[in-house]
Amino acid sequence: MDSFRFHSWIWLLTVPVVAVILRWRFNKRRRPAVIFSSVSDLKGLPVTPLQRIRRTMPTLYGVGLCLIIAALARPQSGKSESRVTGEGIAIELVLDISGSMEALDFQLAGKDVCRLDAVKHVIGEFVLGSPAHGLVGRRDDQVGLVAFGGFADSKCPLTLDHGALIDIVNGLEIPKPVRDQRGRIINQQALQEELATAIGDGVALGLDRLRSAKAKSKVLVLLTDGDNNAGAVDPREAATITRELGIKMYTIGIGRNGEVPFPMEDEFGKRILVARRFPIDEDLLREMAQTSGGEYFHASDASGLAKVYAQIDRLEKSEFAETKYSEYTELFPWFAGPGFALAMVVGVLNETRFRSLP
Repeated sequence: MDSFRFHSWIWLLTVPVVAVILRWRFNKRRRPAVIFSSVSDLKGLPVTPLQRIRRTMPTLYGVGLCLIIAALARPQSGKSESRVTGEGIAIELVLDISGSMEALDFQLAGKDVCRLDAVKHVIGEFVLGSPAHGLVGRRDDQVGLVAFGGFADSKCPLTLDHGALIDIVNGLEIPKPVRDQRGRIINQQALQEELATAIGDGVALGLDRLRSAKAKSKVLVLLTDGDNNAGAVDPREAATITRELGIKMYTIGIGRNGEVPFPMEDEFGKRILVARRFPIDEDLLREMAQTSGGEYFHASDASGLAKVYAQIDRLEKSEFAETKYSEYTELFPWFAGPGFALAMVVGVLNETRFRSLP
């Protein structure tokens, strides 16, 4: 977190000593004086602004010296060094961003949203916490992200920087058609490949990221709304490898099995809704989970999806530690400059305008 510190704080111990010396130095009883028979007639004279300023000279001089001492103590601001310890696990989120994830059969705050937007929202609650849905957050867990459609891509390595992870999750998008000036799709073939569902490839890439994790307990959470229709890796083979690596896999199938509203573009590029059916291969997902020693869940709405992640939230823990470092910014010029300026101004004024005689 942001912090402020004095790198050479030992200098601050001299502040009380300086205060005592200044009190002794500016003690009125030590000042030279001329003896008068009576000064009672002078007490009624008005106090001028210069006299008021003169009375503040000892205080200003003391403030200047304290600022100089603070500068010698090297004030710094920045991110504090910390060693993060706790009981946590390594979690790899493998998320489907194929074309079917654009189906509008989920709701958030009473509004129809696509499956991907609902998943983004719930993953944010799963990682950061949501008391309303019984999610305490994964503060001590290393979490990574793999997204897949027709191809798998590692979006975020295992990290404790959950804020950055959620920013990446929120930035995920389903591949879109690219049109020329006449409205023709110019990436038709590539788009069809990207909109497919390569479940096996996504799991394989997630396993590759988990293998090097130092956590004793490793978990892969696969979320998809379709069946495997692309990729080079067979999902069942990927599940077998998961078991051999000692990694537990939880699989989640989302969406309704019947017809759902799906947005499309007509030949003029106008958005329309049509009824589409996207079958979920629940038998495959259930088999993959059982092979790895995990469980299969199905969620047909955002509330059900939150409950699924709440169940996964109760995973076993394992101990790990991570040290974080960051740079500090030196602030001594902001203390030394005003300190020297105050001390010099007071010194000059005491030897000129405010000099006492005798």
